[in-house]
Amino acid sequence: MGFKEGFLWGGATAANQVEGGVFEDGRGLANVDLMPYGKERYLVGTGKKISNCIEKDVYYPSHQAVDFYYHYKEDIALMAEMGFKTFRLSIAWTRIFPNGDEEKPNEAGLKFYENIFKECKKYGIEPLVTINHFDCPMYLINKFGGWRSRKMIDCYMKLVQVLFRRYKELVRYWLTFNEINMILHFPFVAAGLRFEEGENQYQAMITAAHHELVASALVTKMAHQINPENQIGCMLAAGSYYPETCRPEDYWKALCDNRESYMFIDVQSRGYYPAYALKWIESKNASVPFVEGDKEILRKNTVDFISFSYYSSRVSSASPEKGKQTESNIFASVFNPYLESSEWGWQIDPLGFRITINELYDRYQKPLFVVENGIGAKDIIEEDGTIQDDYRIDYLRKHIQAMKEAIEDDGVDILGYTTWGCIDLISNGTGEMEKRYGFIYVDRDNLGNGTFKRIKKKSFYWYKKVIETNGEDLS
Repeated sequence: MGFKEGFLWGGATAANQVEGGVFEDGRGLANVDLMPYGKERYLVGTGKKISNCIEKDVYYPSHQAVDFYYHYKEDIALMAEMGFKTFRLSIAWTRIFPNGDEEKPNEAGLKFYENIFKECKKYGIEPLVTINHFDCPMYLINKFGGWRSRKMIDCYMKLVQVLFRRYKELVRYWLTFNEINMILHFPFVAAGLRFEEGENQYQAMITAAHHELVASALVTKMAHQINPENQIGCMLAAGSYYPETCRPEDYWKALCDNRESYMFIDVQSRGYYPAYALKWIESKNASVPFVEGDKEILRKNTVDFISFSYYSSRVSSASPEKGKQTESNIFASVFNPYLESSEWGWQIDPLGFRITINELYDRYQKPLFVVENGIGAKDIIEEDGTIQDDYRIDYLRKHIQAMKEAIEDDGVDILGYTTWGCIDLISNGTGEMEKRYGFIYVDRDNLGNGTFKRIKKKSFYWYKKVIETNGEDLS
C-alpha cells in the first residue's frame, strides 16, 4: 500500500536557526538571540548562566543564521523544485510583538510571514507552522521569569489570536510548542527559565510546563473556533529508550525514562496528567500549579495529531556509570554497541524509528506527523562544485523505509514527513554551521563567514525523486 495519496513530504526549519535579521523591521530581543557559539552555549541554554544582553566580542549565530529573512523566495523556490508538499517553519514571537505584551502587533513582522505563506501557496506548498519553537521575548523573561509565570499564557494567547485571524486562509496545520519535553533538559531555551541558587529547579520546570500545557489546550480551542479546518498538533522530542540488558532494573529504568518524555504528550493527547506523572512530580518535591478550570480546559481540548522529532534511539541503564555515555539531542544515553554513530556521536537506528512510531501510535491512537528527522554531518564541496552527501541519502533512505514499514506492515496513520534542516541551518545544541542537515548547502561557517550562496547537494535530487514517486523509489 505504501504512503497514502496526499502524504505531506517536505522539510523543517526554525526561525531562530534560519532567519537572521534579528534587528530588522522592529523585531525585539528573544532568549535564543542570547545563545552564543562556543562552550558557554549549553550553560546559557540550561539556565545555569544568566545572560540579559548582547555582549561585545561574542558571536551569536542566530543574528544572521543563513539569512532566510532575505533569501526566503529563493529558498522556497528550491523547495518547490524538490516537490515539497509542506514546509515546516516557526514564528519568531518578537517579530509580531517585540516585547511580548504590546497592545498592537508589529505589522512588518506580520507581513513578513504573510509573504512567506503566500510564496508557499504559489507553489502548492502547505505551511506547517510551529507557533513557539524555542522562542520567548527577553522582555517577558525579565518581567515575569518566563513561563514560570501564568501571565505568559495571556501574552501567548494574544499572539496566537493574531496569527489565527491574520493567516486564516493561508495556514491549516499548527504546532503549539516545539519539543515540549525539552523543558526538562534545556529550560532557558524551551521556557525562558533561569535558576537562582537553592531554587527547586524541578518545581520551576513543572510550573512552566503546566502553563505551556494549559496554553496549548487554549490554542486548540481557539483554533477550532476561528477555523474548524485548523489541525493542531503537539510536538515531542522522541526516541525510545532500550534497556541496556534484560536485567529487570534496566527495563524499569527504560520505562521510567520513556515516561519522562511521554508525560507532557499524555496531557496534550489524553487531556489529563496520568497517575505516574503526578507521582514523579511529587518525588521531585514539586506539584502541578492547578487553578480552577485548568483540568476542564485540558480535558476538553486535546490535540488533533501527534508530531515528533526522531534522530536516534537511546539506552537506559540502572548503573550508567559503568558504561560509555553518548549524547543524543541533549538527552544523555548509554552507548549502544550494536549501532553506528554520526560524527557528533548520535547513534543511527532506523529500526528504532519504526519502534518509536509504533510506541507513539499504540499509546495515543491519533495520526502522527514526523516533523524532524535527519543527520548532521560535515559536507565537502568537491573540485567540480558538487556535494556528494551519500551518507545523508543512506540515513534518510533507511529511515523512510522504516516509516513505510510502520505504515504498510503495522497500520500506523502518518500524515507527513519533514526532514530536519532541509536547508543548512545553525545547530540548536552547539550553534555550529558545519553540522549540516540540508539538501541545500549554505556558504557559511561556524564563525559567521561566507557568502550565503546556496548549492544543491546530491541529496537534493534524491529527495526530489522520493517525493515524485511518493516514497516508492528510494534507490
